[in-house]
Amino acid sequence: MSEGQLLVVGLGPGDRANLTYGAQAALAESEIVLGFRAYLELARDWIPATAEQEPSEITHEVQRATRSIELARQGRRVALVCSGDSGVYALAGLVYEILTGQGWRPGHSPAVRVVPGVSAVNSCAAILGAPLMHDFCTISLSDLLTPWPVIRARIEAAAQADFVICFYNPRSARRQTQLSEARRILLQHRPASTPVGLVRQAYREGQFSQVTTLGELSEWEASVEMNTVVMVGNRSSFALDGLIITPRGYPVGEPDPAKDIDKEEEGQ
Repeated sequence: MSEGQLLVVGLGPGDRANLTYGAQAALAESEIVLGFRAYLELARDWIPATAEQEPSEITHEVQRATRSIELARQGRRVALVCSGDSGVYALAGLVYEILTGQGWRPGHSPAVRVVPGVSAVNSCAAILGAPLMHDFCTISLSDLLTPWPVIRARIEAAAQADFVICFYNPRSARRQTQLSEARRILLQHRPASTPVGLVRQAYREGQFSQVTTLGELSEWEASVEMNTVVMVGNRSSFALDGLIITPRGYPVGEPDPAKDIDKEEEGQ
């Protein structure tokens, strides 16, 4: 029996322009593709007609990863697809956790390869302009897998450190208060005028983006869903006609040190 291979593939936001060549190649060589049914639909144009598909529900991550490993151990070429990047709030870590618990080590069968994709933090930042030009962090507001006191402490630390913050999973039908509490914490450390960007369905049908402020974020909370990314600027970030720009610190408008160096070299 040939050695199986498990490819954990990041699909990016799901549109053609932002699916990497590596992800396309991984799907093209796969015999069977597993994933949340909505993600399989996003990838339908790149899944070979000869490949089997096993769709599952959004809450079946452990079962999906376990099944992928089982199929790869049988000698199959398996693609496990994830939205965004496969290693950011996705399934690459879970696959390795399960394999490690089975005694697997790098070099053992099955072979595992993580195929990166464009994360939501990147795609949403591009829509908003340039909010991530300086230090930033991502924080998931979902307390399904992480206790809320831990999440709250991370928000507090990021707020104090003046990171640009990208909030994933900010609000759902069952979680209505986390974004409000995050806003309250941030307002203790940042002015109400701090720009905030909301992006929903990035690079998909129904894409929506809005720039508001930390002080006025509460007015938009009802429109925030699980697939919305909320990006909060740092103290230097500023809004410009629907964009958010975070200065990197370059000496804009000042003499270019490199030109001075060139002049010195020319004079030698």
